[in-house]
Amino acid sequence: MADTSEQKSGRLSDRQKDIIQKFAALGSLFALVAVFSTTSSAFFTVNNGMTIALQVTSIALLGIGATCVIITGGIDLSVGSVLALAGVVAALAVRDWGIPVPFAMLIGILTGSACGWINGILVTKMKLPPFIATLGMMLIARGLALQITGARAVSGLGESFGVLGNGSLFRVVTIGDDGFPIVVFPGIPYPVILMVVIAVAVALMLNRSVLGRHIYAVGSNADAARLSGVNVSRVVSFTYVLSGTLAGLTGCVLMSRLVTAQPNEGVMYELDAIASAVIGGTSLIGGVGTISGTLIGAFVIGILRNGLNMNGVSAFTQQIIIGLVILGTVWIDQLRNRR
Repeated sequence: MADTSEQKSGRLSDRQKDIIQKFAALGSLFALVAVFSTTSSAFFTVNNGMTIALQVTSIALLGIGATCVIITGGIDLSVGSVLALAGVVAALAVRDWGIPVPFAMLIGILTGSACGWINGILVTKMKLPPFIATLGMMLIARGLALQITGARAVSGLGESFGVLGNGSLFRVVTIGDDGFPIVVFPGIPYPVILMVVIAVAVALMLNRSVLGRHIYAVGSNADAARLSGVNVSRVVSFTYVLSGTLAGLTGCVLMSRLVTAQPNEGVMYELDAIASAVIGGTSLIGGVGTISGTLIGAFVIGILRNGLNMNGVSAFTQQIIIGLVILGTVWIDQLRNRR
């Protein structure tokens, strides 16, 4: 009975620490909003809010996939390159193969899924360390994106290609006295709606399904999970396929926003994805993490970048600050795990 009570108190302590971590990230988010609201009058406006939401979308989608992979004790460094490959494949499917945009986007997303599937095989069947397996995929996917495009942007995609990235729901436009349209409300961008729907779906999967419980079990103790009847290889592979699929979707959304496919897009995005997960409380040793925390982490990074831009901070200084944030959050994660 004593052992059981100690285990229960230990679980409660871990839960409390996770809640504290999430509220610390939320507190940082509110602090950033308060600081940047005072330093720039344009920060707290509807248009800038929509801009931040759009910028956060890419980080959040990649971060959701990264969270699931990290919970199992893995890592995915390939998402930035997979993003670029999926985007250029979708663009080439439209321009060169004459495939309708929705089906071309689906091909791009499936390209990301295939890359994730290969990552899963490398990790589970070939027993490569996740760091090495996904590092190799990062180089391969980027090389393929540059090779099939000749290292040139894919343009001439038509207006329909830009609907996913630039369209919005509930957009309100009126005609002024001069005959020109006036945007009353910019609407909710489609990428933001996608982000919310996917975040809710993955959060429900992690918290309410058998698969979600298995993902946490594998990250907590893979051997114990295996002895309990969990197909560890299948669970780990699923998380890499999910990460690749979301990278493919992000690539299609980004290229759609630009209405041009850039093979060099997505450089260093994998670090933003991992950082958003860790800031939100996902532990790098596995077994701990939430989608809501990752969304908070993604907004912390997005608001930090946006606020620094509005205050005229150079891109180089921003890299230093984001790097310090990543180091600080990982250090806090390590301290938490030691205790």
